[in-house]
Amino acid sequence: MPPPSDLDRLVRPRPVPGLLAVAEQHLRIGAPADLADAATRSHLDDGRCVGWYGPRTPGWRVAIDAERADAPVPPALARRFGVEDFWARWTRAECCCKLADVPVAAWWRRHGLSTPADGSAVWRTLRVADLVVTVGVAPAPGGVPTPGFVAAGRAGPGLDAAAVRHGSL
Repeated sequence: MPPPSDLDRLVRPRPVPGLLAVAEQHLRIGAPADLADAATRSHLDDGRCVGWYGPRTPGWRVAIDAERADAPVPPALARRFGVEDFWARWTRAECCCKLADVPVAAWWRRHGLSTPADGSAVWRTLRVADLVVTVGVAPAPGGVPTPGFVAAGRAGPGLDAAAVRHGSL
């Protein structure tokens, strides 16, 4: 049974979950030079790049992180964090680091590869081709979220049948 999800929990205003629900439509995989115009990118260890081409969302920041799903977990990280769902947890933590402007080593000391329940970021982790990709959004510093955004829960770590059917991790 998957861990409980807080999808139904109402929290401070968050962007419409619809953008994350269709995140795979806004991702492109290719050579870094071909994705130079992406809003944000994640570089892979095999030379490819994943770019985000979603609509601009005033008052919100977006971050992505991608890893090869079949990449071996480095032994030191496996000892520290375990290997179960490693790349999904890794990409979520990396997105949260990027959105919070926190170095990953500082994040590890405080959260490990977890994501804080009281954080402002929302995310979706999905499988795209041979990759694990997390797309995260958070309010921009000093930004005012665009009217029309509604309160929604985190699209985070729990798995549900609908998410699995739609290719989410």
